[in-house]
Amino acid sequence: MISPTKILVLLFSMLLTISASAQYYFLGTAGNMANGCIQLTPDEPYSEGLAYNYQKLDLTRYFEIQFDLYLGDKDVGADGVTFVVHNDVRGYEAFGQWGECMGYGRFNPYAPGNSIDPSVAVEFDTYPNRYQNDPLCDHVAYLENGVSRHETYWNNDNSNYNMEDDRLHDFRFRWNPETKLLEVFWDGVRVVNLKRDLINDIFEGETQAIWGFTASTGRAHNLQYFCLRRMVYNELTVGSDRNG
Repeated sequence: MISPTKILVLLFSMLLTISASAQYYFLGTAGNMANGCIQLTPDEPYSEGLAYNYQKLDLTRYFEIQFDLYLGDKDVGADGVTFVVHNDVRGYEAFGQWGECMGYGRFNPYAPGNSIDPSVAVEFDTYPNRYQNDPLCDHVAYLENGVSRHETYWNNDNSNYNMEDDRLHDFRFRWNPETKLLEVFWDGVRVVNLKRDLINDIFEGETQAIWGFTASTGRAHNLQYFCLRRMVYNELTVGSDRNG
């Protein structure tokens, strides 16, 4: 028998998911799809789409957000998607450069440029770009403050790793403010495990932040979209499958 407390937790989780999935601010090519998911880019060249949820994240509370992410069906496509949490002064109008920067970062990490800052982001990169220190395969990487260049990445130790496989991939983002632990899971594998004081080191004491997705294409392209599966606050309400 399910206890009244667990029933309330499940109802609260469902309400969060419903309200979160219904309220996005769209930029560029982003928009609603017939299947209830959110398109970021169509399968067309030189597209850029962003979708921000109106419900800001409370960084003082433990939370987990889970999505299905689709990155296309052409291994020669581009460019990828980023999940971003930010407090850019432009708010819901914040965007970065297209192509290899996926609507999040800037082309030159050592020079000023249009990017989303301050922020943390996770990129799902499907096209190699040497200026961003990409490997010659698809990969996942953690980014900060609008800088697309990264020194480390995850590619499943596979130099031919491919995420443009016409599949929905499971993506989970977790934040624990007590331990300052940020975790990212990709298809059940923990790919980011980082201690970071987001409130003080990134957001200068601000405890509320905008979240959403950015994506772009260049000469190469793919359909790219996401589907929100659940959004749960507080460690005690996370429920089953705690290990991803």
